[in-house]
Parts: sequence; C-alpha cells; structure tokens
Amino acid sequence: MAYKPELLATAASIEELERLMAAGADAFVIGEARYGMRLAGEFNKEMIAQAVKLAKPKGVKIYAALNNLMDNEAADSLNDYVSSLAEAGVDALVFGDPAVLMAARLHAPGMALHWNAEMTSTNYVTANYWGRRGATRYVLARELNMDQVCETTASTELEVQVHVHGMTNIYHSKRSLVESYMEHQSETDRLPEKDKDRGLYVMEAERQDERYPIYEDANGTHIMSSDDVCMVENLHELLDAKVTSLKIEGLMKSTEYNEIVVRSYRQAINAYLADPEGYIFQEEWLDAIKKVQNPQRELSFGFFFKEQVY
Repeated sequence: MAYKPELLATAASIEELERLMAAGADAFVIGEARYGMRLAGEFNKEMIAQAVKLAKPKGVKIYAALNNLMDNEAADSLNDYVSSLAEAGVDALVFGDPAVLMAARLHAPGMALHWNAEMTSTNYVTANYWGRRGATRYVLARELNMDQVCETTASTELEVQVHVHGMTNIYHSKRSLVESYMEHQSETDRLPEKDKDRGLYVMEAERQDERYPIYEDANGTHIMSSDDVCMVENLHELLDAKVTSLKIEGLMKSTEYNEIVVRSYRQAINAYLADPEGYIFQEEWLDAIKKVQNPQRELSFGFFFKEQVY
C-alpha cells in the first residue's frame, strides 16, 4: 500500500472543523471534557454525530477523545458512551485507560483504538504490548527526539502518531491549584474565570520572559509550554520515517491561526508525496505561520533534535 500520511487536527467547534477540512486536514480529535483531556472545544454526542456526517463524504476521519483519567463514575458510563460513538460512526477511540478498551471490545468491536498515555509512550515495546491488546495506533510521547521516533516507527506494526505543531502540556493536576491560589488573594484581586480563554499564565522568577499558559477546568489544572513546536521545516524527516499521523494541536489558538497552519503542512505533505526524492522545503510555508504566530511564543523544534540523557 502506498504511503499516505495523515494530517490530524483539533477543532473547537463545528465551524472550525469545516474550515480546517477545507484547509486540508485529514482527521480530527474531538470529544467532551468528561471523557477527553485538554480538548480544543466541547463536542457533545450530538455534535460528534454531526461532525461525522460532515466528514465522511469528504473522506475525513473523526476520532473521539477518551483519554481522560477515568474515575469510577466515568468508567460506569463508558459502555453507553462508547456504544453511542459507534452508532454515530466515529472512526477511532483515543484512550489511555484499559476501561475504555474493555468497553470498546463489548460495544464497538472492530473500531480502531489509538493508545495515548502521553508521557509513558516512549518505546516500541510498550507500543507492541498495547497492539497485542487491540490498539491500532500508538501516540508517541512528546519528549522523544527524532532518532527515537524513527526507531519506534521502524520497530512496531502499529500506526504511529507524532505531535508536529502547537503547544504541549508540561504539567497536570486533578487538584484545582488556580482556585486554591485565588482563595488566598483579596476579594478585589480574585478572578472569576480560570478557563483556557482567560489568558492566565505563570512565569519563572529567573526567566520572566518565559510565560506558561495555565488554566483550570473540570479535569483540574493544566500548565502548557511557553513555546510552540513547529516541524514544518523538517517534516520530511518524519515522512521519510513513514510516520502515520502528524498532529497539529490547535488548543488555545484561533481558527484563523489553525487554518493557516493546516494549510502550510498540507502543502508540505503534498509536495513530498508528489516527489519524495526531489522534495525541497519552501520558506513560504513557514513564513505564513510566522506572520500569525504570537510574538511572545517562540516556534521551536521541541525535543526532536535534543540528545536525551538518562
């Protein structure tokens, strides 16, 4: 089968999903906060079904995020939820908890399963372990460098997904840390809103130009990276390694920004597939992103070209 990498995006709304499809996205991860973690927007069951109906005729896939830390209450409702997703025609479930796997075996047999536990998906042995238990895709940890990504891709039969653009999560707590902090402030200093649209951030005392977005939702406190990964310039290295899925994280970004990013990566992928041997990166793809990039957020290669020392 000819190699055809997937350009995976997130969406905060049905409108954004339609615009990013038009820009060139092949697939989307969406869901609701009760079951999914750090979502760009809230999609209830009816909206997920609507997304599937919009995507299917265009050959675009919809993946439902069930990668939250599941408590007993959420686990008890998984059977009905997974069943409704299967009925809606969702293409895959993104999961980290075995409870989702068990529910899928009973109520969505044959549905693709994408294992995503973020920090612990660091080697191909773990990938193959989950493959033997039904997973079809392995979402790599974002701390891996290029050599480790290529080695994992070559050593597993599972699809491999890699984060190529956008912010990354660097800390999560189920506790409401922002709310606890606010309780110690005076009444006039308290902020009633703590969600991802509020623009809150934390700084290091010694590097005050580094701003880490922080927000709080029903799943607790999230601290995000101070920069945005941007691999469009070196995307060909991941394509050479036959990475299956290239994810653009649109969390806390505008639709206009995400649209430009998706279009740039689409152009790079198409150019590579048209002539892998003669592929040449075009600066205009990166320039388009730079024009809309927040000047306070640096574009970086993340961990891709860093030597890992253990």
